[in-house]
Amino acid sequence: MADIAGKNGQREEFRVVGKPNKPGILSYAQASGVAKFGADYTAPDMLHAKFLRSPYAHAKINSINTEKAWRVPGVVDIVLWDDPDLMGLGGMPFGPPKSYLGNVAHQENQEVGAIVVAESEDACEEALRALEVDWEVLPFIVDLREGGTNPDLPVIRSPEDEGGGDMFGGRPSRPKEGNWSFTDKIEGDMAAGEAAADYVIEYDTNMPIFASLIPNATGSIAWWFDDPYHGPGKSLHIEGAVQRRGNIAQMYHVSNEKCVQEGLFHGGKYCDWSLRKSQEITPLLAKRTGRPVRCVNTREETFDFLMNQRLCHLRIGFTKEGLITFIDDQSIADGGRPGNSSFGTTGDMGYGPYYTLKCENISQRYKVVDTNTGMMYTSGQHCPFNWDTLTMGIHIIAEKLGMYPIDVARLNLHGPTSQKDTDRVPSFEYCLEEGKKLADWHWHPNRAKRLPDGRLHGASFRYQMCPRHAFSGYDCKLELRNGVVHLPTQGPCTGIYAVEANAMTVAEELGLEYEDISVDFDYRETFTPVGGGSDGTTASSWAMKECANILKEKILESAIRAANNPPPPSMFGGFGGGPKKENPLKGHTPDELDMIGGMVCLKSDPSQGMPLKQATSENLFATYSGRPPASLWSLGMGKMLDTMNTAYCEVAVDEDTGEVEILKLTVVADPGKVMRLTSLESQIDQVMFFSQGCQLLEEYVYDQHTGVRLNANMIDYKKPTPMDVPSVNRKFLESRAGNAAYGANGISHSLCNTHLIIIAIYNATGVWVDPPATPDKVLKALGKI
Repeated sequence: MADIAGKNGQREEFRVVGKPNKPGILSYAQASGVAKFGADYTAPDMLHAKFLRSPYAHAKINSINTEKAWRVPGVVDIVLWDDPDLMGLGGMPFGPPKSYLGNVAHQENQEVGAIVVAESEDACEEALRALEVDWEVLPFIVDLREGGTNPDLPVIRSPEDEGGGDMFGGRPSRPKEGNWSFTDKIEGDMAAGEAAADYVIEYDTNMPIFASLIPNATGSIAWWFDDPYHGPGKSLHIEGAVQRRGNIAQMYHVSNEKCVQEGLFHGGKYCDWSLRKSQEITPLLAKRTGRPVRCVNTREETFDFLMNQRLCHLRIGFTKEGLITFIDDQSIADGGRPGNSSFGTTGDMGYGPYYTLKCENISQRYKVVDTNTGMMYTSGQHCPFNWDTLTMGIHIIAEKLGMYPIDVARLNLHGPTSQKDTDRVPSFEYCLEEGKKLADWHWHPNRAKRLPDGRLHGASFRYQMCPRHAFSGYDCKLELRNGVVHLPTQGPCTGIYAVEANAMTVAEELGLEYEDISVDFDYRETFTPVGGGSDGTTASSWAMKECANILKEKILESAIRAANNPPPPSMFGGFGGGPKKENPLKGHTPDELDMIGGMVCLKSDPSQGMPLKQATSENLFATYSGRPPASLWSLGMGKMLDTMNTAYCEVAVDEDTGEVEILKLTVVADPGKVMRLTSLESQIDQVMFFSQGCQLLEEYVYDQHTGVRLNANMIDYKKPTPMDVPSVNRKFLESRAGNAAYGANGISHSLCNTHLIIIAIYNATGVWVDPPATPDKVLKALGKI
C-alpha cells in the first residue's frame, strides 16, 4: 500500500468510499435539462455575434469591404482583424494564439478576418454574406502521407505563423525543413540491440484522426455592469467560459473579483482545458456596443480533433524466446493548424509504452508535418500516448513465434522499479489472472477459428499502466456550520464527477454518510477537483482527505470544550422535562474521541457519544493546500510501474460482406483503490465507446482538390450509437499500490485505444486493416474488391 505520507491512507475498512450507487450530486440537473450550459443563457436586449469563417483550407484576406454589410438591417458592429480593440486583448495560458483573429486561415471553417454583431443570428449571417472579401487562396496540405513524404510541396507556414495555444510546447530537435519539424529521442545502444536480435519485424501503424464532438455547443454571453462592491470601473459578467473565469479576467484586464461567472456546467469534452473564440470574444463586443452579446458555435464549427493522425513505421528486434532487443519508431505526425497541442503530435516522446519494457534500446524519431487539417485543443478524451504501436508489435511477435500475446507481454514487461528490474509487477499479474478468467481467454493463430455461422473469429489483448497526474495541487476548504459539514467548490468542470469522490472521502474520514456532506457550488471558491479525470479525482481526494482530518481534529477539540464547559441553560430551559443527561464526553481528551456513524463518541466505548449536531455548536473551518506524493507516472515516465490495466476483445468478421461485429469486450483494471464505482464503470464504458468509434466508424473526409472537410455533420460523420456498443465485462482490482487517496491511481483515458479491435480483426483474417475498418476496407484487405 503506497499511501504512507497522509492521514489514514492505509485504512482497511470503508463505509462510503468505493461503494456503488452513490448518485451524482448534479446528475438530475443534467439528465432533466435543468442544468444551464453557456449556450443556454440569454439576457434582455442582447445582441448576437458571428465570425467570418474561411471557405478555403488555406487563405489570406487582403482586404474586406464592409459597406454592403453595414446596410443589412440590424447590424450593430463589424470588427476587422486589425482593429485596435482586438490587438489590445491580453494573453491567456490556454487561450488564443498571439494574433487573436488574424487575416490568414490555416483551416477551412476557421474564424478569420471579421466579426459581425447584429440584432439576430439571421442578420449576422446575412451581413457575413454581404462582406466583400478579397481572398488570396494559398497552397494547402490535408493528406498527411503526402505531406510527410514529399519534400517538394509548397511551404505552407512560416515559423512566425506557428502561434501559441499549447502550454506543453513540443520543441523541435533540429531545424525545420520546409513543412517538417523534427523531434528525436534515442536511448540505449541501437547497434547492440540489432546485434542481439534473432528476428527483425517491420510494420506500419495508422493512428487515425477523429473528432471530439462536444455535445454542448461552445459559446458565451457577456455584459458589463456597475458593481459598487469591488471598486471603480465596470465589472464583467460572462456565462459559458467554464472554469476559465480567471483567464477571461486576465484577457480583459480586470480582477477576478470583478468577473462574475455563475454557471459552471461544461459539456462532455473530457480533459479539454481550452476556450474557443466564441467563449472569449463576447466581453469585447459587449463593451463596444454597450449591450449583452451572445456568440455560440454550431455543431459544424466544433468538429475539433480528439487525436491528430500519426503514421508510424516500426522496426522491432527480438530473440527467438520473444524478448525485444530494440525498437525503432519512425513516425509522421499531423501538426494540424497553428496552436495544436503537442499531446496530439509528440506528447508521448517523453513517455510511452516502450519504457514499460526491459528493452532499453529505443529510438523515437518524429517528423511533424504542417497541415491544414484541423485543430486539437490542449488534450482530448483519447489517450494521447502512442500505446498501440507496441500492442501491434506484441501480437506480430506472438504470431511469428507461435506464442500467446499475453506471454510475450509478460516476458517483456520490466519490474516495478526500473527497466533493469526483473521482478513481476504484482498489479499486472493480478489483472492477467482475473482477465483470462473473465474473458475466457483462448487465443489462437491467425485465421485458425471459425464460428458456427462461418464467420472468422479473432481475439486481441492489450495492457497499459494506470497514470496519475503529479503536478496537480489543490486548495481545499471544509466548514462545519450549524452541525452540517460543507464542502465548497467551484463546481462541475470539464465533465468530471470528481467532487462526488471528494464528498465520499470526507464522509469516510468524519464517520458520516455521503448524503451528510453538503457540496456548495460557488464560482468564487478556490477549490476545484480537476487535474485529469480519474487521476485528478484520486489526487484531489487525497488532499481533501487531509483537510477532513484537520476538521476532525477541530471537531473533537470543540466537542471536549462543549462537554467540559457547557453553555448556561436558556431562560426557557426549565420547560419540558427534568435535568439534562450528563455529557458522556466530559472529562475526556480529544485523543480519546472518534467520529463513527454520525456520532462523536469514545474510542473505548463507541456507544457512549452524541450526535455531531449536539456535540458542538461551534462553526469550524479547516483548510489544506497541497498534493499527494509525486506519482510514479511522472517520476519514472513509464520506467516505474505500480497499477496496471488489461483489455480483451473478440470479433467476428464476415468474409463476404466485410462486416465486423464485436462479440465481447473485457476490462480488468487495477485503479489501486476504487473511489466512486459509478464513475469508474461509466469511464470504462465511455473509453470503449470512443475506441469502437475510431476503429470501426469514424473518419474525416477531405476533398483533395480543395482541402475542404466534407463530413462535418452528424449524418456523414459516423459515431456509434447506444445500439451499436456492446456491453463491457468489467472487473476492478484494488492492489492499493497507487500513491493518491488510499493507494489509488487513475484509470482515466489509459484504456482508450486505436487498435484493440483492429488487432482482433488481424487475428481473424490474417491481414491488417487501417482504421476505421469499414466493410469496404475489410473486403479490400482480403482482396475481394
